[in-house]
Amino acid sequence: MGLVSGVLLLPLAPVRGVAWVAEQIADEAERRLYSPAAVRARLAALNSAFEAGELDEAAFEAEEDHLLGLLETRTSLLSPTTLGMPDG
Repeated sequence: MGLVSGVLLLPLAPVRGVAWVAEQIADEAERRLYSPAAVRARLAALNSAFEAGELDEAAFEAEEDHLLGLLETRTSLLSPTTLGMPDG
């Protein structure tokens, strides 16, 4: 970045900073929401609600499929082959 563009864009620095902080917060929230532990906890709560009769079978199966899909996707994204690591 040149001196002139740096000076001209200086007033936007706070905006870029706020955008960066918002992006970091969103990334962390997504990591926590979709972490395997969080998904397993949601599956356990779902199972408890179904056993207590709070959910019908169709709603239970739909949500269970959704959560298992999240868990499968997250697990496949973190597999050694997708991270460029050799199996073994």
